[in-house]
Amino acid sequence: MSNTIIDTNFNFPGQQEVYKGKVREVYRLENDVLVMVATDRLSAFDVVMPKGIPYKGQILNQIATKMMADTADIVPNWLTATPDPNVAVGYACEPFKVEMVIRGYMSGHAAREYKAGKRVLCGVAMPEGMKENDKFPEPILTPATKAEMGDHDEDISREDILKRGIVSEEDYLILEEYTKALFQRGTEIAAKRGLILVDTKYEFGKTSDGKIVLIDEIHTPDSSRYFYADGYQERQAKGEAQKQLSKEFVRQWLISNNFQGLEGQTVPEMTDEYITSVSERYIELYENITGEKFVKADISDIQRRIETNVLSHLNGK
Repeated sequence: MSNTIIDTNFNFPGQQEVYKGKVREVYRLENDVLVMVATDRLSAFDVVMPKGIPYKGQILNQIATKMMADTADIVPNWLTATPDPNVAVGYACEPFKVEMVIRGYMSGHAAREYKAGKRVLCGVAMPEGMKENDKFPEPILTPATKAEMGDHDEDISREDILKRGIVSEEDYLILEEYTKALFQRGTEIAAKRGLILVDTKYEFGKTSDGKIVLIDEIHTPDSSRYFYADGYQERQAKGEAQKQLSKEFVRQWLISNNFQGLEGQTVPEMTDEYITSVSERYIELYENITGEKFVKADISDIQRRIETNVLSHLNGK
């Protein structure tokens, strides 16, 4: 599995600094330009897995690019160009130190907390008598503090965000409004594909002139959970697991192999066969979410391809 991009070390013209997240590597250039490279790293339970997944970075970048184009009329975003399948270029922003998580259904982390007996998540009450994957009466906002690589994101309430001064009240009201509008649009897009947008997260930043914009990824299988709409009600009525389109299948595989990112636990071995199956699943996700056939990029020398394409863009060619 050598044809994956796990790490980068580019030196672009006017480069000022590099930030390496769990999956993306962000190069800040002069004139407030950001070059964001989506790697093939796989993160689950806030832990980066030791091996990359072929085409994963391309898939995430291309879904995010398409979804930003499909939501630009309701929420401004940072994106200006995509010169390479794995690369997005846009405005440098000061990120807000919270992830805006919104949940339409009681799944994933919310379901695990509910099962443990909790009825309040991030200061928001969850109704009694719910089953896993039931729809909430209204989508709930459950923000999380943004973690550095290797650290865990932490649930946080709106009240604590404001009390600790992480975001001003004026800005937070805008983040809430944008989050709800994006989730509504994402729900509509998903429905056209026969999908249910279950939950997702959005990240926002502020440009140098003070404008709040959407940054990072949007409605990808890494940041979102989808169910197939067909058969959803029947499966819920029978207490069966929902058919999902998300990274949850990786989390469940890890859980079944005794790993949830807890201290003392070891990441299970990821065989080439398993990695190939994950890659194929991500391609399936891409095609279902976008409704388009996935076209594999040339991965014979990804680093050189990216560098050539980015330099060509920066040089205006």
